[in-house]
Amino acid sequence: MLAMHVGAVFALLPQFWSWQAVVVLAVLYWTTVLGVTLGLHRLVSHRSFVAPKWVERVLVFMGALACQSGPIEWVGLHRHHHKYSDQPNDHHDAARGLWWAHSDWMLHDIPAIRELHRFTGDLLQDPFYVWLDRWFLLLQIPLGALLYWYGNAAGVHGGGLGLVLWGIPLRLVLVYHVTWLVNSATHAWGYRNFDCPDLSRNNWWVAILSFGEGWHNNHHAHPSSARHGLRWFEFDITWQHIKLLRALGWAKRVREARYPG
Repeated sequence: MLAMHVGAVFALLPQFWSWQAVVVLAVLYWTTVLGVTLGLHRLVSHRSFVAPKWVERVLVFMGALACQSGPIEWVGLHRHHHKYSDQPNDHHDAARGLWWAHSDWMLHDIPAIRELHRFTGDLLQDPFYVWLDRWFLLLQIPLGALLYWYGNAAGVHGGGLGLVLWGIPLRLVLVYHVTWLVNSATHAWGYRNFDCPDLSRNNWWVAILSFGEGWHNNHHAHPSSARHGLRWFEFDITWQHIKLLRALGWAKRVREARYPG
């Protein structure tokens, strides 16, 4: 984690900037965030819709590129969070403060890790997910090699190293903090459409950065809903992608909550 943050700082040095690096960052940010929000979160954690196995695995693979642990651990911790949201045994209990909920919780023992088998029985039966949960970090190696080769072959300013720095550490750090803001900022600032027994809030700027995950109070009120933005002004980018998948016939039995007002 520390190495990624140091790499992200180096990526911002003038000698590594290029328009190609910006494009690489944008494409991989879209890929990674969608993998988390659409794949790991709405599809696998909550089963808010059904997709062909190949679609599910592609989306989960995209989510694994975020390096936020493997899919089994990610899904297990998220399901645990929903069961005990903002209670003392919630691993990122927002009642313990903004910094704790954002990232400090990861620097301490996480008892929920020892309970993952209770929450991920469906994933533990899939050899692909078991393999990905163990080796997800290695996915960055072929990605980095491809970026390094292209950057040097195309004569990009900053060379292959510039694309690697923008495509891996800078991207990962941005996606880390955007994901963590859902745990911290949306349990601290915003408005509530529903009276949930937790601190969840709807936060518009987190929703923009996280492709709709910032409509967090809506999500905690209706965790199985594939749609998080329930009011006309709550734009949900991930929901737009689910609608596209449904139009293509790749998303079925889509659960969609409605705002009662």
